Amino acid sequence: MTIVCCIQPVLAAGPADAMVELTVAGQRIEGSPIGGGDKEVHLLGRDGRLWEFQPEAARDYRKTADHFRAYSTSEFRAALLRELGGGYEVTGTGHYLVAHPRGQGEKWAQRFEDLYRSLVHYFSVRGLQPAPPQFPLVGIVCRNHDDFARRTAAGGQTAPNGVAGYYNPETNRITLYDMGGKTDSRNWRENASVLIHEATHQTAFNSGVHSRLALPPKWLAEGLAMLFESPGVYDSRAFPQLNDRINRARLRTFREAVQPHHRPELLAAVVGCDDFFSTNPGAAYAEAWALTFFLLETEPAKYVRYLKLTAARPPFAEYSRADRLKDFAAIFGGDWRMLEARFLRFVGSISSA
Repeated sequence: MTIVCCIQPVLAAGPADAMVELTVAGQRIEGSPIGGGDKEVHLLGRDGRLWEFQPEAARDYRKTADHFRAYSTSEFRAALLRELGGGYEVTGTGHYLVAHPRGQGEKWAQRFEDLYRSLVHYFSVRGLQPAPPQFPLVGIVCRNHDDFARRTAAGGQTAPNGVAGYYNPETNRITLYDMGGKTDSRNWRENASVLIHEATHQTAFNSGVHSRLALPPKWLAEGLAMLFESPGVYDSRAFPQLNDRINRARLRTFREAVQPHHRPELLAAVVGCDDFFSTNPGAAYAEAWALTFFLLETEPAKYVRYLKLTAARPPFAEYSRADRLKDFAAIFGGDWRMLEARFLRFVGSISSA
């Protein structure tokens, strides 16, 4: 019996019913199939990684358990240390395993955990109760940019120029590098900004705010991450004022590069597809932040409903422009001209101070 024939009953049984071990491209992986068919298989690894491969690419298949079981914290920690090699250690918190250069646990680990708790609190008081993550959340802090570039390349990716860190929904990890500096220095503030943005992505994708199996519109994911860059969002107890919730850099870009040429069609274009992020990324990110800030400040209950709607989409299904516009209109209405007028009026009322 071939691998393809063997794996199909497991796929049909669903993700909670069996765990398998197999080899793909020379790599041994273990996890639970979570969808697939004749052309592709999606498998959730015990470390939280999402694998996608053609059924005929699997070799040496065997069933290992009746139910999926994620790696324990100790298993995960040992695997990270083997992967990273000497010079690194792993510090655990309530929800995180943070790999970092030796002796730097106090500098990094609790910051990851604090950001997780901040997002959970933010949405809990707004009617969305985030779910506990299924896996320990992993953050890798590289020694410097060269180490960051090597590890990114080893994962089959290329770090774009100027990028100091990223969250990868496939591996479910944050990878960034230490730019150095003391806590009051410009470099450390940049460290903190990258960490906040990427930890927001990771927490959202692991708590049900977003779905890793049905990715949300890019404006929604990036707008939320940029929202949390402001101290009034990630630390609202210490910074309770409206002005503390404003992302000044994104507001400035929006007013200078986007608002003078804004049209109702731009809102529909950003909601309906992600192309604007490729053609004009600076303007797209500013638009995404401004729209997110507007919706959460003026209609938070509707925004939460929209998050729930997008996160509940079928796994691995295409999210067409028509469906994206339909879902948005179902929550916020489809009168783009009226929405734009309210949106620009709200942004215009924000203080520049």
